[in-house]
Amino acid sequence: MDQVVATLLNTMSEQLGAMIAVLGAGIAAGFAGSGSAIGIAIADEAAAGVMTEDPGKFGLALLLLALPGTQGIYGLLAAFFAILKVGLLGGAAVKVTIWQGIGIFGSLMPIAIACYYSAVAQGKASAGAILLISKRPEEIGKAVILPAMVETYAVLALLLSIILMNSIKL
Repeated sequence: MDQVVATLLNTMSEQLGAMIAVLGAGIAAGFAGSGSAIGIAIADEAAAGVMTEDPGKFGLALLLLALPGTQGIYGLLAAFFAILKVGLLGGAAVKVTIWQGIGIFGSLMPIAIACYYSAVAQGKASAGAILLISKRPEEIGKAVILPAMVETYAVLALLLSIILMNSIKL
């Protein structure tokens, strides 16, 4: 019985680093995707209100509706980078120590946190921009710029997460 427990504990300790990295990937994709879903829902409410008055505004609102969804894509992209790094997708599994797994987990936190909050904020900005085009459709260019400014911080978080992840040597 002691041999079975020792083998189980040894196997768990060998795989714990990779599992911590995978947990970070799941959190990054989950938080970023959740923020995107909330942000899109906020923008959808504004668009639905506008389209009750003028259904022809759907085409103008569509781009603004899609903008908060990009953070979910960024979270998924960072998660794929992490899964690739530990060799769980399309390659041989790499030996990942617990500390390396914690490092990968930590490198994914900027994308998880920033994308969650920026997607929600971008949804609010998109809702405001949708209301703008409901009254002044000729201002669509300016309306897109407003929520796009929020996107900057999601892109910076993605860049930081990738740089941090690439700095961890396996």
